[in-house]
Amino acid sequence: MNNTPSMKIALIQQHATKDKSANVARGLASLEAAANNGAQLACFAELAFEWFYPQRPAGLGFRDLAEPLDGPTVKAFQKKARELGIVTVINLYERDGHHTYDSSPVIDADGTLLGVTRMIHITEYPCFHEQGYYTPGDKGAPVYQTKAGAIGVSICYDRHFPEYMRALAVNGADLVIVPQAGAVDEWPEGLYEAEMRVAAFQNGYFTALCNRVGKEDCLDFAGESFVCGPDGEVIARGAQSRDEIVYAEIDYTKLGAANARRLFLKHRRPELYGNWLSK
Repeated sequence: MNNTPSMKIALIQQHATKDKSANVARGLASLEAAANNGAQLACFAELAFEWFYPQRPAGLGFRDLAEPLDGPTVKAFQKKARELGIVTVINLYERDGHHTYDSSPVIDADGTLLGVTRMIHITEYPCFHEQGYYTPGDKGAPVYQTKAGAIGVSICYDRHFPEYMRALAVNGADLVIVPQAGAVDEWPEGLYEAEMRVAAFQNGYFTALCNRVGKEDCLDFAGESFVCGPDGEVIARGAQSRDEIVYAEIDYTKLGAANARRLFLKHRRPELYGNWLSK
């Protein structure tokens, strides 16, 4: 856990153009602004520094759009995180050999790359043609011990799977970052927020969903990033369809009083229903 009981986090919701270098520069500037405003952890939305490729089916050369973990984007954010002393969770289109992933590298406050979470569940429907781009993740549900606490990541579609959100709790997460690419009016109003409130309440951790913004080929990304406490209450919410840094105060001392930690997690009986989850 973090050395201090509370901290400020920053959710950086930003638009993206087809100029990746400009998107990265904008992200680095926002990271610096967040750190200068006292944030100890900052996170970005899904594919924050690139046009949202899955709006169109994958064509020839789709792997050439991706970059490795030792590529320029991760290195740039490692350098900036080290300079600013801020834990940073980014998201990018990762290439590893012949495989490509929707990935969130987790960078500690000293610039160390602690690891990468790869999206496990891959969807496919109009404007979200993700199965042509992404290999299903192979890293499980890792939790990273950072200077800002025990951090888990649930990338966009993965948040719809309660078993994955529970796995992050069982693995010790105090805060779950959710990089998202969610469009305006994609689902009934309030449903995604309700989903994250329930996940926080049922699992006894904070959730922080960071969404992208901007009109692209066939999607209008909504923004409205938000943070939920372990009691299920929303403690911060961003604007719709506007670049913004959303700040929230995270008080880890509240975790011990969470119903999930006092009751739900202790009363689990996985020996009885574990096989059900594999069917």
